[in-house]
Amino acid sequence: MAINLSNPPILLLLLLLATFNISSSSARTLQKAGVGIFPPTCNRIECPKFDVVATGNGFEIRRYNSSVWMSTSAIDDISFVEATRTGFLQLFDYIQGKNDYNKKIEMTAPVITQVSPSDGPFCASSFIVSFYVPTINQADTPPAKGLHVQRWGPTYAAVRQFRGFVKDSDLGEEAAALQASLSGTIWSALVAEGRSSDPTSAYTVAQYNSPFEFENRVNEIWFTFVMEGGYYKAI
Repeated sequence: MAINLSNPPILLLLLLLATFNISSSSARTLQKAGVGIFPPTCNRIECPKFDVVATGNGFEIRRYNSSVWMSTSAIDDISFVEATRTGFLQLFDYIQGKNDYNKKIEMTAPVITQVSPSDGPFCASSFIVSFYVPTINQADTPPAKGLHVQRWGPTYAAVRQFRGFVKDSDLGEEAAALQASLSGTIWSALVAEGRSSDPTSAYTVAQYNSPFEFENRVNEIWFTFVMEGGYYKAI
């Protein structure tokens, strides 16, 4: 029997059933399976706020509040690692004061990379690297040459976490694992619709640690989608 996911009461009921069906022992299993890790970095610097609205086998669904991101132009490269490094250096210069206001900005986490994969292994993919703008700077975000602001409305994300330094070979494996864990759940259709309507990426990689941190590294794959309002507004 088909379920009408556009019906808010039905969707809310399914959401609550999915959420309350998780026991404490299941939660411990989920931490090993790709969710449930709180990034220690967020105890030290500002991170975007979200609520976990559901948890499944190897994934969780988050609702992020409206947020502001400073983003690079699309970077074409065959390597996620190299593209992210290139983008991060641009953003690091930005927060060090290389912006139109000559203003230093506090570091935040995560740095995210929106990924549009290429059609083949030897073709360049497209990457947009973004820095989460601190709350204090969101109303009047300093502009900068070569960068642009993304203003996201409330956004949902299906999330899978993984440890260590991100390697190019990790991305397809982790994205496929998240896709597989969503299969057969009430979230699968919503995520698929959101991914097909998002012009910027197939998925997003979030990294919470500096390159100089070797322990307690937390990374995430995000499939973003919307259940209300718009996806984001770029200015």
